[in-house]
Amino acid sequence: MKKQTAVQQAIDMVRSRMESMDDTLMGKHSAHHLQQVERVLYDLIEEEKHQISMAHLEGATKMHHKEYKSGDNYYEETYGDDT
Repeated sequence: MKKQTAVQQAIDMVRSRMESMDDTLMGKHSAHHLQQVERVLYDLIEEEKHQISMAHLEGATKMHHKEYKSGDNYYEETYGDDT
C-alpha cells in the first residue's frame, strides 16, 4: 500500500463523511458542501504534488546524487497518481 499525502487523507475523510450522510434535506445540504470541499482538495493535489517533487529534486541536488529519481517519479512511486 502506498503512502498518502495530507491532501489525499483529507479527500478520503471527506468521502467517508459524505457516504455516511442521511437522505434528509439537511444531510443533502451538508453533502453538497462536502462535495465542494472535495473539488478544492483535488485542485490542491496538483500543487502538493509539485511541492513534493521540487523538494525531492532540491534535496537530491544538494546531496549531489548522481543517480536519483526525478521528483515526479519519486511522487508517483511514493504516493501514486490520484490526479
